[in-house]
Amino acid sequence: MFKLGQYQTLKVVKQVEFGVYLAEEGAKDERILLPARQVPEGTKVGDSLEVFLYKDSEDRPIATTHRPLLSMGEVARLKVSQITKVGAFLSWGLDKDLFLPFKQQTYKVSEGDEVLVSMYLDKSSRLCATMNVYECLRNDSTYRKDNTVTGTVYQISRNFGAFVAVDDLYSALIPAKAMFGAAGEIKTGQKITARVASVLPDGRLELAVRDKGYLQRNEDSEMILQLIKDAKGILPFSDKASPELIFEKTGMSKAQFKRAVGKLLKEGKINIGPDRIELRK
Repeated sequence: MFKLGQYQTLKVVKQVEFGVYLAEEGAKDERILLPARQVPEGTKVGDSLEVFLYKDSEDRPIATTHRPLLSMGEVARLKVSQITKVGAFLSWGLDKDLFLPFKQQTYKVSEGDEVLVSMYLDKSSRLCATMNVYECLRNDSTYRKDNTVTGTVYQISRNFGAFVAVDDLYSALIPAKAMFGAAGEIKTGQKITARVASVLPDGRLELAVRDKGYLQRNEDSEMILQLIKDAKGILPFSDKASPELIFEKTGMSKAQFKRAVGKLLKEGKINIGPDRIELRK
């Protein structure tokens, strides 16, 4: 049985002017063409060849000895070669570009973009690309807690958080609760650097995009100090304000805000009132 989107080792069963026909060992009826320009010099009937199977521009199954940038079950970063009314087309190293339907795009892509995709067979048995790569990402990385990693955000869920492909290969998640202070900064398609917060029992990674402890408090306190200065020395709310107001004005959770304000107070840089924070003179 021929497997589109995969490599198979097949036998040469017939030579013709325009190429050779290949078949599986023992198969009598199923044959697939390897065009003449693809046939290695000296090939003869009975030889075995490793080929990649896909469909040509006329939607016929065909073999190639070229090695595309993506095969079934893998994830790869491909360049958008064209945008049409029905979707995008991606360059993947073969004559016929790979189709990426609009419904398989997790964000709007443009010509020239590089997008992270995997591959599937649609209802008509055509090879297509999808940006929903979760099922094809691996869980066997060697990363450990507190390692720094880089990856691509390929999907964002309000319930779960930001799904990340670490090294464009491994499955990772920034939990929704960990995105609270950085939700406005994380976007699909974005490449990020993050810290491994934990490695789950199944091998998937949980990530944190904010620095640990005192490092982050330093950054947050400096930002708040600048906000106060920009507001002419008076911030018109305090750490008693609602979490929603604090997040709207600072992009921080209430807990982060309180830690940073506490640091500034301890350093003698501010005074805190019931409904305001003032720069100490």
